Amino acid sequence: MTDSSGGTHSTDPLAPIHAAYAAFAARDVNALLTAFDPEIEWVHPEGMDKYGLGGTKHGHAGVKEFLARVPTVLGGMRLHPGEFIREGDRVVVFGRRDITSLSGHTETQPFVHSWVLRDGRAVRMEDIFDTVAFHRVIES
Repeated sequence: MTDSSGGTHSTDPLAPIHAAYAAFAARDVNALLTAFDPEIEWVHPEGMDKYGLGGTKHGHAGVKEFLARVPTVLGGMRLHPGEFIREGDRVVVFGRRDITSLSGHTETQPFVHSWVLRDGRAVRMEDIFDTVAFHRVIES
């Protein structure tokens, strides 16, 4: 159900996070943005700057810019969220991702996503992972 501000209300407090992962899997950017506050902070390790993927992007425009950049350095990525831990408005997700280079080499690597929710939407997402291992895939 959607409220008048466009936020999603559900009896499941993790609904926006699950919706975001489902939208990412479906490559549905509009559905992904629906799970996010218009002013979301989208944070990736500074170690990914070399590929234009590091730092903090702001708002829906920043997320779209980031997502448009990914296919210029990767052949594909699939996320497999595993464990979800919630404490108040923070959700931490432990998972793995299959990363495919432009040359077709694929590796599976772990990730931690730290989400902050407010009013049924994600206001912050931080992606935490081994940037050296990620570079290895990109450059393979």
